[in-house]
Amino acid sequence: MKIVIAPDSFKGSLASSEVAQHVARAFKDVHPELTVIQKPMADGGEGTIDALAAATDHKRQFIRLTGPLGDPIESSYLILGDDTVVIEAASVLGLTLVPSDQRNPEETTSTGLGEAIVNALDHGYRKFMIALGGSSTNDGGLGILQALGLTVQDNNGKEVGSFGKDLYQIDSVNKSTLDPRLKDCTFKIACDVSNPLTGSNGASHVYGPQKGASKEQVKKLDEALDKWGRLLDKSMMDTPGAGAAGGLGFSFLTLEGDLESGAHLVSEAIKLEEAIKDADLLITGEGKSDEQTLHGKAPAYVADLGADYGVPTILLSGSIEGDRDALRGKFMSSFSIVPSIISLDDCMKYASDYLYDTSVEVARLWGHILERSEG
Repeated sequence: MKIVIAPDSFKGSLASSEVAQHVARAFKDVHPELTVIQKPMADGGEGTIDALAAATDHKRQFIRLTGPLGDPIESSYLILGDDTVVIEAASVLGLTLVPSDQRNPEETTSTGLGEAIVNALDHGYRKFMIALGGSSTNDGGLGILQALGLTVQDNNGKEVGSFGKDLYQIDSVNKSTLDPRLKDCTFKIACDVSNPLTGSNGASHVYGPQKGASKEQVKKLDEALDKWGRLLDKSMMDTPGAGAAGGLGFSFLTLEGDLESGAHLVSEAIKLEEAIKDADLLITGEGKSDEQTLHGKAPAYVADLGADYGVPTILLSGSIEGDRDALRGKFMSSFSIVPSIISLDDCMKYASDYLYDTSVEVARLWGHILERSEG
């Protein structure tokens, strides 16, 4: 018998690789004869690099670059076996890199992500996978494109800065100064939202408040992104996903990038489908599950792959809220790992123990069902 364990991270407590390890240990403790395959997953947000690092042959390139507040930070990117460079926005300009009392999308920049691309270009790489989730920025990719050579000027012909607030000063752009090596590049962009660049469903209105923007700032940033978009490439502004990560999706569309499901890109990279084909059971998981789990999240993608091959999927979650019937339509069964009413701090502190204990119970139940069916 073979089971495949393909969870997302339990954000704030366990990386996806750690989740997979605890579940695998539980199943092997109950059923030593099992073949257990670990395939940590991610959906393009925080933890994507860690999931890929745990499941693929890779190299890691460490780099010093500009952080979201403009200060130098230490970061890294992965180089997969096929020379694809994987850069995670969350680890370069993520919201978690900005102290809560300093969150203000007028004062953050995407420059570091552009610098990481330039570093990879200098090392000879031309294939990129960019995980967009978790950004702290709302600059429409201004910083990225400037780092890649785009000339952006105000109405006095002076180059503008690279922060969100500098969008207000833009009067002209010159694409001819972009790094010529970009013409030889391919960009696959992990993007699981369909928002346009601007408007009531755009980057500023939907995601700006989460990044610290006031109502007044949301309005100003939306208007500035509208002008930025029209100057750079009006035809891409309404493309689904252009508003992802504060408009970073739009900037990569202008570089002829392809916006794809983050879970799909990670799944391809770790060869998840190949592992599932002859599996008997599939285990996935995440920190919190509700109806949103069914829309672009890694566990739902894993369950859909399992369904394609008739493999039942069990969901393990830190907490389950909302419409459980909706989850039952996707997963054979769903389990919260929390044993009782406890504090959030204890949930985080003892997540590995709770996950292991719940996995043992699931493994015992599954084994009992198998015995009855075979008998």
